[in-house]
Amino acid sequence: MLDDTLKAQLAAYLERVSQPFEIVASLGDDDNSRQMRELLQAIQSLRSDKISLRTDGQDARRPSFTLQRTGAGNSLRFAGLPLGHEFTSLVLALLWTGGHPPKVEADVIEQIQALEGDFNFEVYMSLSCHNCPDVVQALSLMAIVNPRVKTTVIEGGAFQDEVTAREIMAVPMVFLNGQVFGSGRMTVEEIVAKLDTGAAARDAAKLSAKAPYDVLIVGGGPAGAAAAVYAARKGIRTGIAAERFGGQTNDTLAIENYISVLETDGPKFALALEAHARAYDVDIMNLQRADQLIPATEPGGPIEIRLANGGVLQGKTVILSTGARWRNVNVPGEQEYKNKGVAYCPHCDGPLFKGKRTAVIGGGNSGIEAAIDLAGIVAHVTVVEFATELKADAVLVKKLHSLPNVTVHTNAQTTEITGVNADGVDTGKVTGLRYKDRATGEAHHVELEGVFVQIGLVPNTEWLKGTVELSKFGEIVVDARGQTSVPGVFAAGDCTTVPYKQIVIAAGQGATAALSAFDHLIRTPAPEAVAA
Repeated sequence: MLDDTLKAQLAAYLERVSQPFEIVASLGDDDNSRQMRELLQAIQSLRSDKISLRTDGQDARRPSFTLQRTGAGNSLRFAGLPLGHEFTSLVLALLWTGGHPPKVEADVIEQIQALEGDFNFEVYMSLSCHNCPDVVQALSLMAIVNPRVKTTVIEGGAFQDEVTAREIMAVPMVFLNGQVFGSGRMTVEEIVAKLDTGAAARDAAKLSAKAPYDVLIVGGGPAGAAAAVYAARKGIRTGIAAERFGGQTNDTLAIENYISVLETDGPKFALALEAHARAYDVDIMNLQRADQLIPATEPGGPIEIRLANGGVLQGKTVILSTGARWRNVNVPGEQEYKNKGVAYCPHCDGPLFKGKRTAVIGGGNSGIEAAIDLAGIVAHVTVVEFATELKADAVLVKKLHSLPNVTVHTNAQTTEITGVNADGVDTGKVTGLRYKDRATGEAHHVELEGVFVQIGLVPNTEWLKGTVELSKFGEIVVDARGQTSVPGVFAAGDCTTVPYKQIVIAAGQGATAALSAFDHLIRTPAPEAVAA
């Protein structure tokens, strides 16, 4: 299961285990159970003085195993092989169970330990999902530090019957005490905040008590992170409020065009962005969504950012870097069947549609890449493109047309995502897609089980309407220096009018905005001086 290089790396990590714990496996006679036995035996052999292994577990899910610290009541179970993207989750779970401290803020750990109630989590993941590890690691940590939290991590491919019975069509999918708790990427802070109902009010009061920043950045993607580093390096007080640090990069599988970095993946890149900002003592405020911008009432006065939780932050200058999100197709059925056949991440959710019929809406690079990816997993892919021809790069289009299980419809307008069966009964999940031939007006219906929407991005700027100038596409209008229509307010990244929405361009814009904000600070008299 593990080659010599991986064993050597794992052995080095396991040297950090300081407390003994036991692995208890529930195994069957299948090939997955054989592989799990080999994996666990290899792990145990690398640190036999601290890790013991039993294979007499009686859990109904086979193969599965628990990690149990000696003398503790924690309950963390992995059902299926935690390999692929989840191997890191397994390594961290081994270290945390063995007493190695997690790299999580102390107040978050205290908040987890203080949770009242009994929490039985089940999280379904796929080994190709790059959003799943964050959720798996968060729930694993919670189970290790709080005995009232029980977590079972389930690899959907190994337990397809459960996936079908629970109608799981998107991962990660989390159940709490048998009921759906959430889907998609979630951090440990987000999960704890949903469980700790008083957290928002406490957080709002804490944020409102902070002194004004010289530069306050809203948004933590590549633009926001670059702005934070450039501002902090000027020696000025810098804060960054981010709903999700890393922004869209968290949902990006491979990054191969960021100059000087030959290849990385989105979640790893997002972590590097945050680490770089923290290295410069930037005050990072995660899980914060901005609701309103209040311009300064006098030159040099504070600009306010009001947050969704009721908190208020102030900055002498503000940089808006709120990025963008996947664009919805906005047809009947899209919202009704979201995560019930309607999906936006083929890398995450594609394996759940193995052997099924799917569609991809969108003929740009993202859409055609998604179709090519899905074609190797699903029974059939139907591509629906509004324009008269596919807009993707020629090499991608050529590859797509070479695939035997792909059908392409151009000049086609998606009109509905359906969920009814042949008897007219709503099944609660996707059963098909309707589209109109734009040349003839003829309506068509394609029977399928999954629809992947890949039609571009929309800027996260709705909350700024009426405050800063926006383009007809909702982008923040900026000049060459990143200045917006409001004095002291700058903007950078995919939320702006700057063309070509690329990571490297967003980072450069962030640096420009920070330098412009600093220039604004040193050239603007303080309010007291103006009054004199």
